[in-house]
Amino acid sequence: CILLRMIRLCIFMMLLNGFTVVCRTVQYSVYEEDAPGTEIGNLARDLNINPADDPQTSFRFMEQPNTTCISLKEANGLLTIGERIDREEICKQASQCRITFDIISFSMEKYQLIHVQVEVKDINDHSPQFVHNESYIEISESSLVGSRFPLEVAVDWDVGPYYIQTYHISYDSHFGIEVHSREDGVKYAELVLGKPLDREIEDSYSLQLVATDGGNPPRSGAVTVNIKVTDYNDNSPSFENNVVTVELNEDAPVGFLLLTLNAVDPDEGVNGEVLYGFGSQVSTEILQTFQLDPSSGRLSLKALVDFEKRTNYELLIQAYDLGLNSIPTTCKVLVEVLDVNDNAPEINIKPMTSASAGVAYITEAAAKDSFVALISTSDRDSGANGYVKCSIYGHEHFKLQQAYEDSYMIVTTATLDREKIAEYNLTVTAEDLGSPPFKTIKQYTIRVSDENDNPPLFSKSVYEVSVVENNVPGSYITTVVARDPDLGHNSKVTYKIISSETSGPPLSSFVSIDPATGSIYSVRSFNYEMIKQIEMKVRASDSGTPQLSSTATIRLKIVDQNDNFPFITNPILMNGSADLRLPNNAPPGYLAVHLKARDLDDGVNSELSYKILQDRENMFTLNKQTGEISLKHGLSYVTGDVLRLTVAVNDNGRPSLSSTAVLNFIVTETYPEDELVIILPSSEEQPEWDASLIVIIMLGGGCALLLVAIIAVAISCKRHRTHKTGKSDIAEGQSSVCSTRYLRDLKRGLGDPREAETLFESQKAQDANKKVSSNATITRFDATLLSPFLLSLDISLPNCVKIFL
Repeated sequence: CILLRMIRLCIFMMLLNGFTVVCRTVQYSVYEEDAPGTEIGNLARDLNINPADDPQTSFRFMEQPNTTCISLKEANGLLTIGERIDREEICKQASQCRITFDIISFSMEKYQLIHVQVEVKDINDHSPQFVHNESYIEISESSLVGSRFPLEVAVDWDVGPYYIQTYHISYDSHFGIEVHSREDGVKYAELVLGKPLDREIEDSYSLQLVATDGGNPPRSGAVTVNIKVTDYNDNSPSFENNVVTVELNEDAPVGFLLLTLNAVDPDEGVNGEVLYGFGSQVSTEILQTFQLDPSSGRLSLKALVDFEKRTNYELLIQAYDLGLNSIPTTCKVLVEVLDVNDNAPEINIKPMTSASAGVAYITEAAAKDSFVALISTSDRDSGANGYVKCSIYGHEHFKLQQAYEDSYMIVTTATLDREKIAEYNLTVTAEDLGSPPFKTIKQYTIRVSDENDNPPLFSKSVYEVSVVENNVPGSYITTVVARDPDLGHNSKVTYKIISSETSGPPLSSFVSIDPATGSIYSVRSFNYEMIKQIEMKVRASDSGTPQLSSTATIRLKIVDQNDNFPFITNPILMNGSADLRLPNNAPPGYLAVHLKARDLDDGVNSELSYKILQDRENMFTLNKQTGEISLKHGLSYVTGDVLRLTVAVNDNGRPSLSSTAVLNFIVTETYPEDELVIILPSSEEQPEWDASLIVIIMLGGGCALLLVAIIAVAISCKRHRTHKTGKSDIAEGQSSVCSTRYLRDLKRGLGDPREAETLFESQKAQDANKKVSSNATITRFDATLLSPFLLSLDISLPNCVKIFL
C-alpha cells in the first residue's frame, strides 16, 4: 500500500498580555481501503517531540472519534488505520474527504492541542452504473437534424479522476452524442440527431450507451437505448426560454411558487393543448422537493430546502401536446438556493479532562499557557451569517485563543493554586455577523484538582554526624526529617537508604533506618581503624502519584577512641625483649638503639613518648620524643657483660596506654663492621629543657620569694610587739606563735630543715641586737608589694602574717 504523508505546521500567533500562543495542525493523507495497521503518521516524530526527554510524554484523543478507523498509540503518537476506510461511506461524493480529530499531548509538564486532519484519497473501486438496463425514447420523423434528446445519467460513487469522464454510443449514422457537465459536476449526455429520419424506412433503433470513468484501467457501465420513430406531427410545444434561472431563499415555506412555465403550441384542439412534466432523468430528490402542475406549469416548493445541505438544483421539465406522435420540448430550470441568517451559532466545549458534563478539570501543577478545553463554534449559515465571534468572561487566569478555523482554546494565563481558587465559573459567548445577529451564551465551570507537585524536602542537603567507635550495636545515631507541603496521602513520607560509599560489607550491615520516622541506628560496633567514615544517601519519598522524592547525604564520621596499645617496631621483640650488641669501647653519647613504635589510633591517641623504667647501671639516656637511646658514660664493662634496660612507650590518649620492652645490651669487643656508629651530644653540653623542668624552676623561684616575704613579716611582727609594751604578754604569745609558724614554713619552703633552723636563729639574733623603729615604712612597703603573690600561693600562713598582708 502506498502511504503519502504531508505535514503542515499552521501557526496561529496572537499576542495577548505579552505572551505568544502556538497551535499545531497536522495533515496526513491516506488511501481508502488500505490494510488495517498501515501507518498514517507519527506525531512525536513529525512534531519533534522526543519522548526520551520526558518519560511521561503521552498522546490521547481529546474526544473519542465516532469511527474506529483510526488508532492512536499513546506513547509516541503513532497513528495507524484501525478498520478499513470506505471513503464513499464517510463522505459520499464530496470532492474532499477528511477525518478530523483533536489530540492532547502531554510533555515537559505541559498540555498542548494538536488538530489532526487525515485526507482520505479515493481509489477507483466503483464502476459507473445506470439506474435501468434499458431506456426508451420517441423521436418524430419530422425532427430536424441537430435536435437533442436527453439520455439517462449514469451514477459513479467515485470522485475526481475516477468519476465518469465520458459517454459514447455504439455507431449509427443517424445519431451521435454530446457530453455536458452540470453545475454540481455531474456529467450527462444528449442524443443528437445526425440525419433525417424516415419512419417508412426504419421505425426503431437500438443503441448501446456506455459511461466510462478515468481509472487505470477504466471502469464502465452500459445501458441499451431503444429509439422509436413516430409519425409526423407538424408542431411541438416551445418554451420562451430553454434555460431559466430562479433564486430561492432557504427559508421559503412549503408551497412557495418559484415560477410558472409557459410553452406554446400553435396547433388547434388537442394538438395545441400543452402539458408539463419532469424529464425521465430527474432524480428522486428533485421529485421529493419540487412540485409541478401539469396543466398550468406552476413550479412550487414541495419540501423545505436547506442552503447548508444543497445550494442548487437542476430541473429538466418537458412540455408536450396531446396530439398523436407528440414531440416533447425540454426546458432546464436552475434553482439557486440563497442563504439567510436562520441559524444561531452553536457552541461545543470539549474539556481536556472531565468527569461530568459542563465541567473541565485542570491540575494545579499545570504550567502557564496550558490547554484546558477546546471550544468549537459552528454556524450553518454562510458568508457573514456564518462568521462567528467567540469571547470568554469570568476570570483573568484564563483567556481564549484561536486554534484553527472556528475553534478556540481555553488556556491558562498564570499558574493556578487550588488552595486559593478551587473553581472558576466562565461565560462563553458566540455571535454571528448576520443581520440581525444571533448570539449563543453558555456557562462553563473549570475546577482545579490537587496535584502531588511538592517533593519531600530535607532541611539540609548534607548531614554530618559523629559517632564514637566501639558503640553498642543497635544504638541510636540521628534522625533525618523531610517535610512535604502537600496534603493527605501526598504528604506521607517514607525513608530509605539508597546508596553508600563503603568498601567491603554492604551498608545494611553498618546502619539501618526506620522508614516511618527517619531515625538511623547502628547495626554493628564501629571500628575506627577499619572504617573512618560512612557516606550514604537517604531518599525521602511521598505516597502520591506520581511518587516524588528527594535525597540527602549523610556523612557519618567515626570518632577514634584510645583503644589500641602502642607497640614497638624497632628493635624486633621476642616475648617482649630484644638482645642488642654494644661495643666495649663505645664512647659517651653512643647511639645504642633507636626505638620506634606505632599506635593504630589517630590524632592525639597516636602521639607517642618514650621513657626508661629501669636502668640499674644508670648508663643510658632516652630522648622521650625520638626514642633514641644513647650512653651517658663510656663503658667500663668487659666483653660478655649484659646491661639490662627496661623501657616503655606511652600514647597521649585518655587514659594513656603503654607497652614495655626489655632491652639486653650484650657487650662485645668492637663495633660491628656493617653498622654505622652515631655519637650523640652529651646531656651536659645540650641540656634538655622540657615543661617539667620549667615548672620546677618557677616553683623554686616562688619559694625564694616566699622566704624573703616571711622574713620581712617576722621583723614587722617583732617591731609591733616592742611598741605595744602594755600588751607584752599578748604580743609575746603572738610572737611565739609567729616564730613557731615562721620556722615551720621556712622548713616547708626551703626543704632542708637544718638550713631553715640556721636561718631562723640568725634572724632572731639580728632582731635582738637591733632596735626596730616604729615607722618601718620601707619594710612594710616591700611586704605590701609581695602580698598578692603570697596570698595566691597555696600555703598555710600564720594569722599575724595574714593580718600584716
